[in-house]
Amino acid sequence: MSDISLTSTKPVWQRTAMRDLIAVLILAAVAALGYLLFPSNLALLTRIIAVMLLVLSLDLVTGYSGVATLGHATVFGAGAYAAGIFAAKFGVTDPLLMLAIGALAGAIAGALSSLIILRGHGLSQLVLSIAVVSLAHEAANKLSAWTGGSDGLSGIAPAPLLGLFRFDLFGRTAFIMAVVLLIAVFVVLRIIVRSPFGMLCRGIKQDPIRVRAMGAPVYFTLVKMYAIAGAVAGLGGALSAIATKVVGLDSLSFTMSAEALVMLVLGGTGKLYGAMIGTLVFVWFEDRVSAINPFHWLTIVGVLLVIVVLFAPKGLTGAAETLWTRLRRQS
Repeated sequence: MSDISLTSTKPVWQRTAMRDLIAVLILAAVAALGYLLFPSNLALLTRIIAVMLLVLSLDLVTGYSGVATLGHATVFGAGAYAAGIFAAKFGVTDPLLMLAIGALAGAIAGALSSLIILRGHGLSQLVLSIAVVSLAHEAANKLSAWTGGSDGLSGIAPAPLLGLFRFDLFGRTAFIMAVVLLIAVFVVLRIIVRSPFGMLCRGIKQDPIRVRAMGAPVYFTLVKMYAIAGAVAGLGGALSAIATKVVGLDSLSFTMSAEALVMLVLGGTGKLYGAMIGTLVFVWFEDRVSAINPFHWLTIVGVLLVIVVLFAPKGLTGAAETLWTRLRRQS
């Protein structure tokens, strides 16, 4: 019986590994094209990757675990401020160490905020998440001696990566580091969402009452997932601090939380690919449209979102999967 089970599961594992390998190659190819085609926009591409980490984090919480939140910028800002404060105030300028500090701060902020947010359900959960990000924003504003307040935290000067590669004005080192970080995080998250822990989170999203009746710890499982998601968003915040060398209050804003949710819905929830595609499309489209029409670009972005929600309710990835299925059936 064990031989039968092994032979039956091996092809599935191989197909999954092949899909992951293809996804990694696609990410690397897109990054290489971006590096070659847009050498003067590497700062924007690095910012897109930092926001991708935030939206990937939100997908873990909302797409895979079913937690409604409009305050996810809390963990992103925690990572950004932690990395920035350690660099500006304590002289910790090694970029890899700054990333680790950001991830740890994001994980702690995620676990602590989840203890509050997970006490609510539905609308009350959304209200609690908004309250959490508002309190974090106000705390960062008041602690201006540490955070710089409304002026922002400056004086962040990351040392050369691995002691060899300086962070130049063109943003080449920051972009390459961001791409490697994104690929590594993507691979780890793919493993997590397919693990028994990830499947348990999906089960909680579908029917938490049944999962609780089976004896699984629903509340603390979600706290763990929130901590993991916080670490991912904290990496994004630290990456942003390293790349821009400044941290502002906008990294802890409700607006950023809402935009992250819009990007996730645009790409498709419950799909790590959707989080990345939605972020790329939204941020790039926003940047291009605002440059073409600085007065009415928000209206154009809003029209795009309305069209996607009405005609592709499962997001861009869901629409692509539906189209692909129809084409295969016709052929």
